[in-house]
Amino acid sequence: MTINSKHCTWLLAIAMGVATGGGAAQAVASPFFQDHDQNHEQDYSKNKRYQQGMREGQYDQAHKRDHSKKRHFKKDEDQKSYEAGYQKGHGN
Repeated sequence: MTINSKHCTWLLAIAMGVATGGGAAQAVASPFFQDHDQNHEQDYSKNKRYQQGMREGQYDQAHKRDHSKKRHFKKDEDQKSYEAGYQKGHGN
């Protein structure tokens, strides 16, 4: 069985191109997602659920409790903002 060097060269070139292109795209996209996540947490400060979580987190911290009330909200956004406020208020 003979190996066609022309085919091997093309396959190697394509594989390297895909590997390099995929890594570059990920490196370029990464900072955009990080900035979005950091700014997104700041948006919670005016959210009613965030403020509720902050109060309950501070209360639990003062009374040496660990998440005494397990709140569950219908909307994922409410749940995320509450948890972010709780973690901030509890000092985590």
